[in-house]
Amino acid sequence: MTGFVKDDFKVTGAGVSKFVDGEIKKYRTLFVSDLHLGLGASQAELFLDFFKTVEAEKIYLVGDIIDFWRIKKRPQWYQSHNDVIQKLLRRVRKGTKMIYIPGNHDEMLRAYCGMQIGGIDLKRRDIHETADGRKILIIHGDEFDIVVRHAKWLALLGDGAYHLALWMNTHLNWVRRKAGLEYWSLSAYLKQRVKQAVNFIGEFEHALSLEAKKHKVQGVICGHIHQMAIKQIDDILYINTGDWVESCTAIGETMDGKFELIYWENGAARVQPEDAKEIITTQTPMIDAA
Repeated sequence: MTGFVKDDFKVTGAGVSKFVDGEIKKYRTLFVSDLHLGLGASQAELFLDFFKTVEAEKIYLVGDIIDFWRIKKRPQWYQSHNDVIQKLLRRVRKGTKMIYIPGNHDEMLRAYCGMQIGGIDLKRRDIHETADGRKILIIHGDEFDIVVRHAKWLALLGDGAYHLALWMNTHLNWVRRKAGLEYWSLSAYLKQRVKQAVNFIGEFEHALSLEAKKHKVQGVICGHIHQMAIKQIDDILYINTGDWVESCTAIGETMDGKFELIYWENGAARVQPEDAKEIITTQTPMIDAA
């Protein structure tokens, strides 16, 4: 089994490590979002590979796990998507506490918030307390996307263009694999260039940090924008889980209450602690899986 080990790693930056082989990594809490099951570009098989290598006492599903927007139009539901659901439910049966915070692509599940389905608690948002006593707001984040909040038809138009980029990305990387080249995300590259122009990501991060302050907590964990991050914004720890369409990232809370950004690539994981001086990045074109 490839994945995590405790002692054998390669340093790839100040505080950034790369696990190369071996043991299952145990976390106190695991946070994942934006799997987009039902979308052809969902990296469900990679998520399954990753999920084999980690265990957690609690798992937060931070929205857009199932892409009902895509299912309503033209579903692309594969066996690997069934397998993800089955593996998640199996963890619940084995005693893992699981909390589902629906996002905008699975917003129909918000009608069931406050209920438990299949042993999974559905909540609109939650406050998580870390092992070291910090309180963290858990929220998908679409409420703070001005496009989704005030012009849903425009969001759907943008979603269509985004899926076109993902389709192009799939075919481009088929050619790259045949040529012996590494995976590269065209959709992430294009998205980064566009969102730099309108400063969307920075505004989103600022809005979420303000929301955390309103809740009098020390941090916020969200998803939605497919932009992994772990950074300090003033006195708020801002964390974005990223996604499993482009970046293949998750967040883990260690047993002592520290957060790690986990980036899955080539059957192994790079890990960035919250206090790392150098960060993992997938924003530069033509490197790794963005």
